[in-house]
Amino acid sequence: MTKHETYMQRCLELASYGIGTTRPNPSVGAVIVYKNTIIGEGFTSPYGGSHAEVNAINSVKDKSLLSNASLYVTLEPCSHHGKTPPCSDLIIEHKIPEVYIGTVDSNNKVSGKGVQKLKDAGCKVTVGVLEKECKKHHKRFLSFHNKKRPYIILKWAESQDGFIAPKTKDEKKPVWLSNEYSRQLVHKWRTEEHAILVGTNTVLEDNPSLTARDWKGNNPIRVVIDRINKLSKKQQVFNDLSETITISEDIIDFDKPIVSQICSVLHEKNIQSVIIEGGAQTLQTFINENLWDEARIFTGDVFLKNGVIAPKLSGHLISEEHILKNHLKIYQNTNR
Repeated sequence: MTKHETYMQRCLELASYGIGTTRPNPSVGAVIVYKNTIIGEGFTSPYGGSHAEVNAINSVKDKSLLSNASLYVTLEPCSHHGKTPPCSDLIIEHKIPEVYIGTVDSNNKVSGKGVQKLKDAGCKVTVGVLEKECKKHHKRFLSFHNKKRPYIILKWAESQDGFIAPKTKDEKKPVWLSNEYSRQLVHKWRTEEHAILVGTNTVLEDNPSLTARDWKGNNPIRVVIDRINKLSKKQQVFNDLSETITISEDIIDFDKPIVSQICSVLHEKNIQSVIIEGGAQTLQTFINENLWDEARIFTGDVFLKNGVIAPKLSGHLISEEHILKNHLKIYQNTNR
């Protein structure tokens, strides 16, 4: 790894701290280096607060060093006024001579304009340091602006023998196929994503609240597919712990493929990512319409012998790990 890549890797570590708190802004990481020493660091504050570059510059005690320093940042500095002034202006104001950028910003308000503004001011700009890794980190933001839809994560747990749920059960609550540590990880994921989506049957069978009870962070916006508005508002998914969006036939045409329509609705509501938590029919619908980016699948140590068959997908395995007796595999959709 080159020194530039090492500093950008640190930017990515910093950027990870802001995931789930900065929307609609991306969670960016920034590092300032003077004579091969990091003198400033920062990541994006919760929405309305300072951007990563501002926090990094503010963290430098001796501002006179900035005119001979280098700035590393995971995403192109903004060049427009939003909740805060343009970061590119602040970089120029402090006469930072070199800027290394992970990837350009695909938001039309920024795309290429921040780089050009810096160059016009005499700054040496290098784009593409750990670009693949930076694009992966900013996948939610980039999907929203490039594909005009949220980044879509499928998630389910299945038994050793390939079932997602029993055929019948005695109580209106989940039948756990994963252990408590896997469930805590799922709640962490919920804090990282903008929304969570389930179908009517999941609400009727499990009465979930779809909140992040086992991890500190924001609850996701809840999205429920309810074609004919048959669900009772007494269901936990309609409590006041988070916003709930109902996708009914008043909003989309259920006689046509529904997933692309759902994606359009969520994009219009500025939702940048969504985790699909079931059930099998809802998950398989996203798979069949080939509208998913990532699938996170737990296999527990339970045998159901019969039940609802788990969804089937074809994807590239990008990681796997054991969480006690659970096996987690994460797939990426390579067919989009």
